Amino acid sequence: MNERVEGFVSMTVDDFVATITLDRPSKLNAMTPSMAAEIVEHMKRCNEDDAIRAVVLTGASTKSFCAGSDIGTLDDYRTPWEFRNRPDYCDAVRALLKPSIAAINGYAFGGGLETSLSCDIRIASANARFAAPEIKLGWIGGGGMAAFLAHSIGPSNAALMLMTGDPIDADKALAWGLVSEIVESAEQVTARAQEIARTIAQRAPIAAETAKSNLRAAFNMPQEDAIRYERDLQTICFATDDAREGREAFREKRQPRFRRR
Repeated sequence: MNERVEGFVSMTVDDFVATITLDRPSKLNAMTPSMAAEIVEHMKRCNEDDAIRAVVLTGASTKSFCAGSDIGTLDDYRTPWEFRNRPDYCDAVRALLKPSIAAINGYAFGGGLETSLSCDIRIASANARFAAPEIKLGWIGGGGMAAFLAHSIGPSNAALMLMTGDPIDADKALAWGLVSEIVESAEQVTARAQEIARTIAQRAPIAAETAKSNLRAAFNMPQEDAIRYERDLQTICFATDDAREGREAFREKRQPRFRRR
């Protein structure tokens, strides 16, 4: 199934995996307000559709995942308050209940970096570059840049990126823990992300979604609270039909058939 809303964002669904593609390669997939609105709608659809169990987010280019906001559209906001309350694509990605993977094929700058950081897993091509360049233009990121960088790469490395605005390459991103894997070519990175997504989609969907919630809690709660929360989530998962199916499949030495129930 292939859906294209008027604009520059497309979505396909195959084998329980949704692939959402930023499709404005002539502008390095720079984000416009209409593209942000499309992403918000696609993320809502992914949350509501049981036929979607994992989501891949990528860019239609061998040069760029997303170069951030289209600077030319920022002056279209009539007031700073309107800018503050705009529909935010990073918020939409973070609100996704299903596991998400960023397939980073080239530049991930500004809002593009924030979008990738809002995903659960990041796979990069060898030509990928990462930057928080807003400081060079007189502002800072607003989609979770500092919080996610500090968690991902540590406060000193985060400060280096945030305060210089200079890019790092894929090898440094891997060494710092910003990405999980490097794939040699930009053409291969989406395929690798989809491979991981299909693997996740084969697991019990409620357990996968709960694992995502659990991981987020681990970052945000005191340790003992996080462990208690994990135990509660485990109990909820254990009571599902899918967990019973998993135990039966184990006893019968067959592959489980999970139904998100």
